[in-house]
Amino acid sequence: MKKYISKKMAPHDLRRPFKRPTISDQQRRRELTLLRQNQSRRDAQNHARFLASSVLALHDQSQSPEPISEPPIVELELATQDDSKPETVQHGELDVLQASKLGGAEARKWFAKQLMLPEWMIDVPDRFNQDWYVFSRPAGKRCFVVSSNGTTVSRLRNGSILHYFPSALPNGARTKDNSGSALSYSILDCIFHESDQTYYVIDMVCWRGYTLYDCTAEFRFFWLNSKLAETGACDSPSHYHKYRFSLVPVYNCEETGLLTVYRGATPYVKDGLLFYNKHAHYQTGNTPLTLAWKDENCSQYVIDTDSNGQIPSQQQVVLELQDDGKLITSDDPPVVFGCLDSDFIVKSGLRSGNLLRFAVSDGGLSFVDGKLEKADIQYLGKSNRARAFADSYSKVIFQYMVRHSPLRFEDLLATVSSSTTEANEPSDVDMPG
Repeated sequence: MKKYISKKMAPHDLRRPFKRPTISDQQRRRELTLLRQNQSRRDAQNHARFLASSVLALHDQSQSPEPISEPPIVELELATQDDSKPETVQHGELDVLQASKLGGAEARKWFAKQLMLPEWMIDVPDRFNQDWYVFSRPAGKRCFVVSSNGTTVSRLRNGSILHYFPSALPNGARTKDNSGSALSYSILDCIFHESDQTYYVIDMVCWRGYTLYDCTAEFRFFWLNSKLAETGACDSPSHYHKYRFSLVPVYNCEETGLLTVYRGATPYVKDGLLFYNKHAHYQTGNTPLTLAWKDENCSQYVIDTDSNGQIPSQQQVVLELQDDGKLITSDDPPVVFGCLDSDFIVKSGLRSGNLLRFAVSDGGLSFVDGKLEKADIQYLGKSNRARAFADSYSKVIFQYMVRHSPLRFEDLLATVSSSTTEANEPSDVDMPG
């Protein structure tokens, strides 16, 4: 197998002290994302309305109460997003009838972009104990749940429908006392936990037609806790409420909160920890304002497994092939990981847009002065066809760190403790009398 080398990678220091003088790339992007939130606001009301109509349109056509494995997917077109402009929705270019004819990878990619996806924690954020929440992530299927017009539908990350069902969510079932407007809809960000058939709600995107995209996580979590229980959605299943919904306890990212989510018992199987910046809006796609972290004590799957469920001897990564042969991650903007020779592309029958698997070979990922300079990767073959996206850069680095220099829970605790100590120390600034 041929090996391919990439250079000029984004800067990351895997062995940095927790109080380092320079700002990491992940921290810089966190600050830029918060700055963009304050500078401009997108049309979140239209985004939520058209997302709700997209999820529910096919149900109105079929009136089928049973789950559908892979129906045609409704898609709406998004404007191209760059590093300096917020996302906008170009909803005038496709109506529901036209969009319903789209399907396959194109539709799956659109629906996958509607969820806010965490980056993997490469370094501990600044003001960790002041500006961040933490909760234990339930193991299961991430999905959007939309209730509207007497129906509730859940869609997975790849755009396929998980369940059609009646629920106690606003306008989520066809009951006699359902007085909600047909235009009233709610959108919840959930994880479906198979063993107890429960939707664990980790975020609220829209409630009774009121969009929360441009609200801070602090407000969204408050609204979620105050509104969801009022509907009866957290009650046991019944005729008009097929699945139970449950809140996930959220804690301030302080020592007590960290220890509780890491070591405390939960009614669900844990799959790592999720961290949310309190000031973060609900941003579709990957964002550095939400972070995922795990180790063997709070997750069954720390190191990625292969298609047979086994841990490979070498780390595997999935990259997307471009027209010019470059291999990129799913980030926006993407990170170039290498380049395939044009003759090899033709000989192997590869095409632009293919998702390809590579193994990190003996040379590994090389870092110089905290910067990733090259990657020694070896082509293995095409990725699973059901997969919609390449790996993100933060995932590749996190998986590399797990194998070589992991960010441990004790490191998170140490950061919180040191921040608390500094906050309690007397100031050196002279105060006026």
